[in-house]
Amino acid sequence: MSDTARQSERQSGESAIGEPASEEPASGGSASGEPVEGRRERLRERRAAAHRRARRVLARPGFAGSLRERLALLDGAAELYDLDEPSDMYGNGVVEALEKKVAALLGLEAAAFFPTGTMAQQVALRCWAGRTGSPVVALHGLSHPEVHERHALSQVSGLRPVRLTGEPQLPTAQEVRDLEEPFGALMLELPLRDAGFLLPSWEELTEVVGAARDRDAVVHFDGARLWETTVHFGRPLEEIASLADSVYVSFYKSLKGYGGAALAGPRWLVEEAKVWRHRYGGTVFQQFPTALAALAGLERELPRLPEYVTHARVVAAALREGFTAAGVPWARVHPEVPHTHEFQVWLPYDADDVAEAAVRQGEETGRLLFSRAWDAPVPGLAVTEVGVEDAGLEWTAADVRTAVADLVSRLSPRSGA
Repeated sequence: MSDTARQSERQSGESAIGEPASEEPASGGSASGEPVEGRRERLRERRAAAHRRARRVLARPGFAGSLRERLALLDGAAELYDLDEPSDMYGNGVVEALEKKVAALLGLEAAAFFPTGTMAQQVALRCWAGRTGSPVVALHGLSHPEVHERHALSQVSGLRPVRLTGEPQLPTAQEVRDLEEPFGALMLELPLRDAGFLLPSWEELTEVVGAARDRDAVVHFDGARLWETTVHFGRPLEEIASLADSVYVSFYKSLKGYGGAALAGPRWLVEEAKVWRHRYGGTVFQQFPTALAALAGLERELPRLPEYVTHARVVAAALREGFTAAGVPWARVHPEVPHTHEFQVWLPYDADDVAEAAVRQGEETGRLLFSRAWDAPVPGLAVTEVGVEDAGLEWTAADVRTAVADLVSRLSPRSGA
């Protein structure tokens, strides 16, 4: 798989059928003589098939469904919006209704719909740069724009990202204070996905925001997954969002929509952002399917996210217990107590071997414990992401431990050497 294709899969992120982002060259071969990429392509296809057929999984991401299943998301749409109203054109109608709902949920003055989060954040930070007079954006080295957007902030929008840190942890207030050059905006990804869906404590977050304010910078939240942070912070969405000058949220990740995003903040910012949205080609002729799907997600999935987060902690604890009982010498759930309904699992195995074992478990038992791709940060170490959604609520801790024991039995001693 090419670097571009790997980046695409990592960017979609939640994929149940993604390919491990191994650094092994595509031209290499396995012990059987089969090219590495061919073997991984077959594994990816098997993972997708196993996920579709599995009787039990921890999550069934919306985007992994069939077209028929995706269209069914709009069943009952008449309860969400008057379908006898005229269809939207260039952002009015149901799109405006969605924008008003998001602004109200976040307790902010206004919101603008965008086709992608990449566009929404570029526009937000570009608008702030015009106000502050500085194109410099302070952010984490593992944040989405730095890892998954091909340097769009600088290449497209003329901004200059500077990294506060590259460590797999949230930036600290001291790091904000100590940054050696002035910056106009601080961007915080909440949660920080590539570090393990990490969140700071509420006290740490307020200190970081305060440190940015002390340096006369504005604060923007990359809140693609902000919806599921209320359990960890112990605060409602509007109180969390109130810390920032602007907030981006996604409609297709936790909310299982068709796509789309929103940028929320002061009314003047949103109005200016809509001008730039047009210039960036984001004022689409009609968006009613995406807008209705987003309204469905806000109505049906948003209220359930706290339940998913709570049960993710049950699953995470059972995974730790299961690997310990199975005698795995080094296994980690990160963070140990998940901050959201998603987290990482690290195992001392070759990534290809554990990926094969995970798929075979799904194929042979109808129970797919790990449905996402496995990466190999270093040889002999494998990491994957786990998400717990509606389908995972039926898993008890005992179910998870049993599945772990079965998975480990499928791994050869060599793979963990």
